Amino acid sequence: MPEIKRIPVTKVTDAESIEATDALAIEEPLEIRLEYVLNGEPKIQNVSVTMRTPGCDAELAAGFLFTEGIVKNAAEISKVDYCFIACAENKENVIQVKLNEGVIPNLQHSERNFYTTSSCGVCGKGSISAIRTVGVFNEQAEQPIFVNSELLYRLPGILRDRQEVFAETGGLHASALFSLDGNLLLIREDVGRHNALDKLIGAALTKNLLPLKNHILLLSGRASFELIQKAVMAGIKIIAAVGAPSSLAVELAEEFDITLVGFLRNQRFNIYTAGYRILFPVYENSN
Repeated sequence: MPEIKRIPVTKVTDAESIEATDALAIEEPLEIRLEYVLNGEPKIQNVSVTMRTPGCDAELAAGFLFTEGIVKNAAEISKVDYCFIACAENKENVIQVKLNEGVIPNLQHSERNFYTTSSCGVCGKGSISAIRTVGVFNEQAEQPIFVNSELLYRLPGILRDRQEVFAETGGLHASALFSLDGNLLLIREDVGRHNALDKLIGAALTKNLLPLKNHILLLSGRASFELIQKAVMAGIKIIAAVGAPSSLAVELAEEFDITLVGFLRNQRFNIYTAGYRILFPVYENSN
């Protein structure tokens, strides 16, 4: 797998040690560049450097630009490819997104530092107001949707079975998209949880699946603010996380009427916001 690097290690157990090989999740920088025309002049602009696991880089770039509000939809993107000419020595770590003629990217917040680490998708953001990008789907009318509690219990097991790189390394996050009846539609892994979600949303964007209002987003770890913000941009209304949510994540989920579930494991979970979408079985009284 291109996402894995194997290295020699010494494994120690009690007083014994053996020489062995360990599998590591690869972490490398990816520079995202924008190519567009402004006032008749061609421009190429660096907009982000993120530490990611190689793979699905085009989806990551498209998803990042969309969830940051820089582009509005897939129709604005003409081409996504690695920078073969100007970056011959590092082409696999520089990706260029060409916008269609007449499309001007929304770079009003680009003055903030877009460098992100694998653990933090909002590092360098100037303020909370800069993160609260208005999603293009927020004002659309929605049909009521519901999910059975017993279905939620099954989702983490399905995710674990499909996390190929995590099974090898134990070092990757995953984001998965399910239908309301529990069918796994998309899964993406990355050393950065925000990258995994950008890859997932980028895949949905290119497949014309947005908005994702009739789907369930499952996060393999904690639910942080930046993940909820990206979900808002994609129109997602039900989010389940294996780990804990942050206080700001709960506030944002409540603001956008998102059903947020945390600690989904071992046949239990907590409901933090909009619990009315979760249906529970009705047991008859045996007496």
